[in-house]
Order: sequence, then C-alpha cells, then structure tokens
Amino acid sequence: MSEDASRDIEISLSDVRLPGSLFLPENAIGLVIFSHGTGSSRMSPRNRFVAQELSDAGVASLLFDLLTSEEDEDPDNRFDIALMAGRLAATTDWALEQDWASTLPIGYFGASTGSAAAFKVITAGRDDVRAVVSRGGRPDLVLSDLKRVKVPTLLIVGGFDYQVRQYNERAREQLTGPSELRIVPDASHLFEEEGALAQVAAHAIDWYLRYLRE
Repeated sequence: MSEDASRDIEISLSDVRLPGSLFLPENAIGLVIFSHGTGSSRMSPRNRFVAQELSDAGVASLLFDLLTSEEDEDPDNRFDIALMAGRLAATTDWALEQDWASTLPIGYFGASTGSAAAFKVITAGRDDVRAVVSRGGRPDLVLSDLKRVKVPTLLIVGGFDYQVRQYNERAREQLTGPSELRIVPDASHLFEEEGALAQVAAHAIDWYLRYLRE
C-alpha cells in the first residue's frame, strides 16, 4: 500500500458542516462514500487503509464524520440510524455536485452501524448507488427494509465474529439483488489480525471494479 494520499475537505450541508477526507486517484472509475460505525470517524485507521487500497486500484473514496463533535457526545445519536442515513444521503448529493465527482458512479462502504445507515439510504429510494460493501456490518438493524435492496451487495465478516456472522447470514436472505457473504478466516470483528484487513480491501476492490464499471 502506498502512503496516505488523502486531502482534507469540508462538506457543506444545509444544516451543518462536516469534515472529510478525499482520496482521488487520477482517472478514477468511481467514488466510494464511507459510512463509519458507532464511535468511529473519518480517521478510522481501518477505513483509511481500505480507502488507500481502493485509491491504488483507481477508485476514489470519501470519508467523513457522520456526526458533529457535539452530536457525538450524545450516546443516543451514535445509534440513530435515521440521523446517520440522512447525513449520508445529503453528503452523497453534495459530492455529486462537485466537479471531481459529478460523472463518477457511486458506491457505499459501510462498517458496523454505518452499514445499516447505507442500506437505509438505498431503501428510501436512492437509485444512483451501484454497489455496497459492508465490513463487519449490522444490516440486521434495518432487516425489514432489506427486501427493497436490489443494489449488488457484498457482506464481509470475520470468521471469529460469530454473532455478526449470524446477523449477516440472516440479512443476506432478505436481499433481492446480487449478493455475496465472504468470510475472512481467523479474523475478529475489527479485522485486527495480520493480513485480515488486506483481505477485506481485496474483496472490496473486486466488488467495486465489477459493479462500478457496469
């Protein structure tokens, strides 16, 4: 992996300004917008690792804080899927208004509760997202909505993350579009084991290169 090639940006929404990090390789084939999990941020080392790997493969990435610092102090906000989904949808609209993203196909990368927010956006009627990847995600939090998800979806779970694996197996049964559940052997929920995160990135790259180009 090359060194972190991101640049800091500010996302100006109607009600709030959010800090972000943009990975923008030359001649990018698409833009993946990250939706981080509870208690995380745009500075998540795991998401930034994946974003840099995507950049090296020619896929742009946008990481941003779903909550302001003040909002993040309220524990209830950290599990407010509707609030997180609203921010993700608004940020997607904002990105598509920027010159560097206006013509790029969009993908989502969700982690933990951020995956639920990504699915919530899609089931609310968004039809311009080409692919979704979920890392250790909680799609079960919006289980009743998943039958409306036709977007190609890749669910990635650690082999030792037994409970979340069950959640994802149940969620995949509800998805109506192309989907796969890929298990990273000997990996826990945070994929902290040697080589585990690299496998996550490789699976994500494979999925985005397949579906963002269609």
